[in-house]
Order: sequence, then C-alpha cells, then structure tokens
Amino acid sequence: MASEEKSLNFIEQIIEEDLKSGLSNTKLRFRFPPEPNGYLHIGHASSIALNFGLGIDYQSPVNLRFDDTNPEKEEQEFVDAIKRDVEWLGYNWTEERYASDYFQQLYDWAVELIKKDKAYVDSQSSEDMAIQKGTPSTEGVNSPYRNRSVEENLELFQRMKNGEFEAGTHILRAKIDMKSTNMLMRDPIMYRILHKHHHRTGDTWKIYPMYDWAHGQSDYLEAISHSFCTLEFLPHRELYDWFLDQIIDENQIRPKQREFARRNLSHTVVSKRKLQQLVKEKHVNGWDDPRMSTISGLRRRGYTAASLRNFANTIGIAKRDNLINVSVLEFCIREDLNKIAPRVMAVLDPVKLVITNYPEGKEEWLEAENNQEDENAGFRKVPFSSELYIEREDFLEEAPAKYFRLTLGKEVRLKNAYIIKGESVIKDAAGNITEIHVTYDTDSLSGSGTEASQRKVSGTLHWVSIQHAVEAEVRLYDRLFTDEAPDSYKDKNFLDFVNPNSLEIVKGFVEPSLATAQNEDKFQFQRLGYFTVDKDSTPSKLVFNKTVGLKDAWEEKGKKEENSINNSLKEINKYFKVETKPERIAIENAIGQSIATISSFSLLQNSLKKNINNNKASLLFAQFILKYSHLKSVDFEDEDIKKLYSMSLRSESTYVRSKALLNLRDLETSEFKNQFEEEILKLHSNLPKNASEREIEILSEMTK
Repeated sequence: MASEEKSLNFIEQIIEEDLKSGLSNTKLRFRFPPEPNGYLHIGHASSIALNFGLGIDYQSPVNLRFDDTNPEKEEQEFVDAIKRDVEWLGYNWTEERYASDYFQQLYDWAVELIKKDKAYVDSQSSEDMAIQKGTPSTEGVNSPYRNRSVEENLELFQRMKNGEFEAGTHILRAKIDMKSTNMLMRDPIMYRILHKHHHRTGDTWKIYPMYDWAHGQSDYLEAISHSFCTLEFLPHRELYDWFLDQIIDENQIRPKQREFARRNLSHTVVSKRKLQQLVKEKHVNGWDDPRMSTISGLRRRGYTAASLRNFANTIGIAKRDNLINVSVLEFCIREDLNKIAPRVMAVLDPVKLVITNYPEGKEEWLEAENNQEDENAGFRKVPFSSELYIEREDFLEEAPAKYFRLTLGKEVRLKNAYIIKGESVIKDAAGNITEIHVTYDTDSLSGSGTEASQRKVSGTLHWVSIQHAVEAEVRLYDRLFTDEAPDSYKDKNFLDFVNPNSLEIVKGFVEPSLATAQNEDKFQFQRLGYFTVDKDSTPSKLVFNKTVGLKDAWEEKGKKEENSINNSLKEINKYFKVETKPERIAIENAIGQSIATISSFSLLQNSLKKNINNNKASLLFAQFILKYSHLKSVDFEDEDIKKLYSMSLRSESTYVRSKALLNLRDLETSEFKNQFEEEILKLHSNLPKNASEREIEILSEMTK
C-alpha cells in the first residue's frame, strides 16, 4: 500500500494479509459492479470511493462492470448516468465491462454443470417451488424434477435458450442441497426464461442468468482478486464459492468475496425501488431532483465531487449497518464551499429601503471581497444607490433590546457600504410595510479609514440595489422526509413521511455580477446559505438551487424538540404537587402545547417507549404524548400501547388512571377499548381509595 502511515480499515487489512500470504501485488484487481436499473445514490458513492480508492492506493486496475442480467428493469439511460456519475466523482476505470459480455460463456458453463449432473431443469410453478424449498427452520424437499436425466435436461435447456417456452414454465437450478441451513444453497435458480429486449444483446437471448450465477463468474473472467459487496450478500458467499468451485482453473486467480456494511443516510431513502417510486408517483421531479439522494440529484443541488469523496472517507467502512446523520454530509459540503464559493449578495424576501439623504440619481460602485477564505479570489464592484432591497426579516418597527438588525432610531451597517439609521416606514392599507426610510452617514463607507467608518454598530445587513438588481427564481430545498429513518417502520409506508415543505420557490433579486452565471456555478449568498445555478437557468431567467444553509437548522430544530421533551418531563412532576385543579390544567396545557410542536416521529416514538414504566410521572407523560402529539396510537408499536394502558390503569395515581381512561374513551377504537373492558369494570367495582371525583365520573360513564 502507499507508504504513508495510516490506520487500515478491515477491508485493507484483508488485502494486506493476502499480500503477506503470497498474493502478488500485480494480481490485485478490483471492480465496481452496479446494476443499470436506476441512478446511483449516496450509498453507491461510498462503494465507488472504496473500490476506486483501493485501486489508487495499491496502483491496481479497477473495472466498471454493469451487472446487466435483468432486461425487465435495465436501460441504456441508467448505464449512461452511472458512467457520468463515476467520472464526475473523479474516478477512471481501467475497463468497461458488462455481465452480458459473458452470456455465451455462462451458458456454456451451465451446460457443463448439467452434464456433470450438478444442474437440472425444474418445471414447477413458483408457488410449488416456494413450498418445497422449506423454511429456515424446516428442511426443503427435492423437486419432483430433480432426477431428470442429463439428456432430458440438456434438451430442455437448449429449447429454453431457443425461446420455445413461455416465461415461468421452466427454470434451470443448481443441484446442491435441499437440506442446507443456508436457504440460498437449496438448489438455487441459475437461469429463467425472459422474452425481453436487452439494451445490449437485443433479442438474441430468451434466457437470462441470475445474479448469483453471473456475479462470481464475471469476477473470475475479469481476474478480480477481491469482490467487495454489502452485508446483505454475506449469505451469498457460500454460493459464490460453490459456483466458482465448479468452473475454476487452479492456475487462474480466484476471486474472494468479502462484505462491508451499508451506510444509510438519515432523512432519505437509498433503495432503488423506493427512489423509483418517488419518481414514478411524482413526489419529486425526476431522478436528478435536488431533493433525491442520487448522485445526480446531489450534483444538481450543488454538492461537489470533493464533498462526496470527503463524506465517504469521513464515514469510513464498517462491519455493521449504520444510519449516518445527513448533517455529516451537509458539513462536508459547507466545508468545501466555504473555501471555493464566491460571496455575493442576494435578497429573497425583499422590502424596499430608501436612503432619504442620498443624492438623487447618484450611484457608486463599491469594492467587495469575493471570498475571505481564498486570498487569490480578489474583489469585485457592486452598485450602490438610494433605493435598495433588504430582507424583510431584517427590519422590525418595534424591536426588543437584543435585536441586532435594523429598527427605528438605531444604526446598522450595509455590507461593504455605509452605516444607516432607521427613520420611518410607509405602510399599505392593510398595515404591511412597503418602504423603510433611513438616513446614511456620508463618512462611514467601509474600508475608507475614516473615524466614522470604524464606528461599531449592532449589525450588518446584505442588500441589492433595486436599479441594478437581477431577478431570479430561487428554489429553497429542505429534507425530503420529516423522519430520520422513513423506511424503518414495519407498519408505516415511507411515503407517509414525505416532507410537504421540501421545496419552496421564491422570487429573489441578486447583484448584477451574477447575470452571466452558468449551470453549476456556486455562490454563497451572504447570510443566507450556499446556492448553485440550476440547469433550468437561461440567460433571460436565472434559477438557483439552495444547496445548504450556513448553519444546520435541522440540528437546531432537533435539539429544540429534545429540549421540549426533557423540559416537559421536568414540568410534569409539578402536576402531582400542586393543590388545585386549575393549576393542574395549566401545567397540562403547557406540556400539551409543547408536545404538539414536536414533528419528529422517531423522537415521539422513543419518548413514549422510554416512559412505559412504573413511575407515575412517566406514565402520565406517555398518556400526554398520545393525547397531544400529531401521532395516533396506530403509529406506535401495538405491544407498547397495550402495555402503556395496562400499566396506567393499575397505577397508584388517580391522575394517571383518569388520563388513561379518557384516552381510551376519546382516542381508541371500540375494538381496542374492549381489550380493557374487564380491567375497567374491576376498577369501577373496587374503587381505589385515592380515586378522585373525576375518575369516578369517567368510570361511571364508561361502564354504563
């Protein structure tokens, strides 16, 4: 490996051990093997970085091989997109290969297996085959066609190849072991009939190899030394090796399959099937929608190849699946854009600002630094005049003491320009501010060196000269899903978590230096975030995509919601200490309002689960979550809800019992409520000594 000292991940350790055991460095060869049935996503970026990174570190060839064995789902469009993405990420492949290059050789090897009585044609229905294959806890039974003669199998397989049979009538299976504890070894399918047009081989083939048959053999034909797959392929390794055993030439290098963990990204999905569903059902505008986790979508949004490579290196390679917070990815792009993106001024929610003492008709071109992080970025000129746009949120007519933006009677600085003071406002008939009138200090120009220019003021605002402003469409993208793991709940559809506010389109104004900006040009809109020019942009209509904000707003929101939970848990203890009913109602209302603001599905789920215990405050808080959150009982685990009600009805506290009874009455279905009928009747007939009047009243109502 490269001589520089560094900690090796377990994949690199495997390679190093093989080299120490006698494998020649010249025999190292890797591959990245995507199936061309969709666009590459952020998960693939890690695999690309792994395989091509190994090629760079060991100065070894890396193939780009398309595992194109399923013409029902594969298209040339996806092949082209994958090649484009890999190149854009900065990697070059040694050879471009396709599993379809080996269709004839794979067929010939299959014939050899039939001749050795290690493969046979099965004519069962898929339903019957599933039954005879058994389950992980029961042995499979042999197919009634398993003992067909070699001659009959050869004839049928030839006729399958010739297209004489309909799809589903026959398959070719390897003859291994129907009692194997590994379900994949129970006579796996090698070939199926498909009368489909293939994007490379056309209509030549009527049968197509299964992935498990094509994958290892393709590795072998390309002399791949190490075949790295994600963890779901670990059970496939035994089959991978069995197939190789049947065709291997001991004089040729034998590929070694090893597995690493998927690195899933929060607030998104990386399943091709689910990404395709988002596209087909128009939740997004195509595979390269900037909200998608595809490499094409991330690129269009403004992510750089360097940021994705850095992300892959940051999260590394692991042996266990893990959910990586999207904030890690956002940190990587902020870090990169901070170094390379020019600083410019744009206003996205404009309000007119008039400098009343600025000479009429005068304009100045002021000097502005392009990027203080890059000493070679230089300066540019921005126009200044008496009428400007500023952000509406940067002005308050009546502001609190710690408000550091523009208000009446206070001074702020205009970025790269003058100090101004709020004087008055003009409003429309509805009371909305349409103009802000200010005066400026003529001696306070930034960088002029005057005493006035060095005066400290409470804040600095960005702005755009109205006379020179260029109108632009700005697409403000947010996370596509509101939950961190939208596809991890067995009773929920991942589409239930689609963020309805993931895209907001606004009309903004930018400084004139951006008028000639080109597709994928990147900028920092000062105080607003990082933006990139979208491919929809034209010379007559600029379109920008928001890449990422200057700060992690979601992290702040997440911390705020976690704090709401924690603070509410502290407050709930007071519920049991106060003396009067109005005091308890006030505490409940405050906690209820706090819970109602929490949007995180997983936070609410976890909070409810953690509070199902014998502590009365915890049980009451869990009942408050049921009542006040935006979730329903069906959104939680059925076992948890039953346990919560059971424990609450047996609680020592009348307040907990009362709240559980009310929730059962008001929130739950009759079918669910009936499960606790016996317990409710028992409570009613044998009232606890501390039962409150309210509890007795509710019990009487529910047992009528």
